[in-house]
Amino acid sequence: MEQAGTTSPRSPHSAEAEPATVESPNTSSTDISSSEEHSSSELELPPHIIVGLIQCQHCSKPLRNPCRLPCGNTVCRECLPATRPRTGITYPIAQGREAGFTCYWEGKNGCAGEHCVEDCGTDVVLCFVAGIFHEELTRMTPDIEEPSPRHDNARVVRWGGSQQHSTDGDSKPRSLIINGRGWLYGLYQYAYGGKFPYYASRDIYYEDSNLADESLMPETLSQDDRVCFKNLRERLRAELDCQVCYALILDPMTLPCGHTFCRSCIARVLDHSDLCPICRRKVGMPTSIQSEPINGTLSSLIDNLFGDQIISRRDAVAHDELGGMHDKKLPLFVCTLSFPTMPTFLHIFEPRYRLMVRRVVENGDGKFGMVMYNRRGRPQGGDMGSVPFMQYGTLLMVERYELLPDGRSLVIATGVSRFKVLEAGMLDGYHIARTERVDDISLAEEERLEALETLINAVPDLPPDDNLTRAPLDSMSTQDLLLLTREFIRKQRQSGAPWLHPRVMLAYGPVPTDAARFPWWFASILPIAEEEKYPILSAMSVRERLKICARWARELEARDW
Repeated sequence: MEQAGTTSPRSPHSAEAEPATVESPNTSSTDISSSEEHSSSELELPPHIIVGLIQCQHCSKPLRNPCRLPCGNTVCRECLPATRPRTGITYPIAQGREAGFTCYWEGKNGCAGEHCVEDCGTDVVLCFVAGIFHEELTRMTPDIEEPSPRHDNARVVRWGGSQQHSTDGDSKPRSLIINGRGWLYGLYQYAYGGKFPYYASRDIYYEDSNLADESLMPETLSQDDRVCFKNLRERLRAELDCQVCYALILDPMTLPCGHTFCRSCIARVLDHSDLCPICRRKVGMPTSIQSEPINGTLSSLIDNLFGDQIISRRDAVAHDELGGMHDKKLPLFVCTLSFPTMPTFLHIFEPRYRLMVRRVVENGDGKFGMVMYNRRGRPQGGDMGSVPFMQYGTLLMVERYELLPDGRSLVIATGVSRFKVLEAGMLDGYHIARTERVDDISLAEEERLEALETLINAVPDLPPDDNLTRAPLDSMSTQDLLLLTREFIRKQRQSGAPWLHPRVMLAYGPVPTDAARFPWWFASILPIAEEEKYPILSAMSVRERLKICARWARELEARDW
């Protein structure tokens, strides 16, 4: 399984700022190796790194009501940019999606820049984490106030001199005086007051008037710092378990509702449901989440505080994935087109498929792939060449299996997801294949696609009443595309079209109102050639599939059905 990177979000004020790491600019290689010899429980990080793990990258204060952004970055709720109405978007129809804003990280780390307010939920885990940081780093300071002026045993933190890391264009060196209780308490106090900028961690160094040299060796840390850091790690560890696998969160992904899980755990959940395992709110993310950004703040925190544990966990997960996927081939039924969420009714009589289905039901997980015949012998993508089936298919789950006395069987299976065949072979007479899952673009991309297409292809002089019948499909909103096709079905039903017989409706259900499900339903019952339907399987967006359906409707009306 491909593992995602664990880079932290960058500062919105720096064009070249990089994620915080445990290495200080004036920590020698000897210092690093010495630190690495510590066990997990004894590991000590530079104080500015510890404080920086919980700082907002916009206001530099410890996160307050942290808000998860779709690009993987995190800011305080009150630090969100000003919102504005979003236009040209009709899918999905949901309250709260009418307002959006331009992200601070526009154009960086893959951020498209435009976010919907509804997708920016309060990060539940980071709320607990920020509370623990505040409790532990202020435990010995009753009130948050600025330290007193420097005296003989004061510590000094200095940074600056680098123009690229300054938010206001001022590259003058800066310093803070820290008295008494240690580095951590002092730096957190300044961060709490917004006086210790997030970008300062890039070129920071420490002075201690009690020591001859300036360094960041563990010996310079106070006993208070050591006790605080130990307590902080212990309390944080209890809050960083995934609520699906109950282990340390690996590649943390935060859903729009604010709950965080391992990336792989969300992938498993989306195989069966589109609801959050905790709050049961719609996830609103594509089922293929490898391209989705992880929670950069949580990832940085886990990597820095629990680096040894996360490495061991990553190795164990990689080993399990390899063991589970090695030599695993999906059995293929070469027959017809099937579609996600729709039923497929099969009468199994060929000996090779009798064997395949029996194995799937008795020894497997009840899943197999359905692909249509390559009747024209067209070459398929990759290295497959001309094979007897088309490259895109649907993963089916057996819902009902009835074995007849003569060995034949009746099967009812439901479409789970789409796949693309990468490599094919044979096993006991039937085809098997190595596949990759095919999923839609993200919801944010879906909305941007609609807004862009309707803006570019707008037809301003077209009367509103003629929009469904005469407007170019690219200029129509996603909702209008759905209405156009549903109107076609209404007219066909009034004219008594046999393909809309009550028995058909009983098998496939009533006309869906959900724009995402409608194309699969329409393609399942429409009596046109499978070759015409096939492109809908490879379409990567709801809008693209609705345009295909609308084109079918207009072409059929033109034939005067």
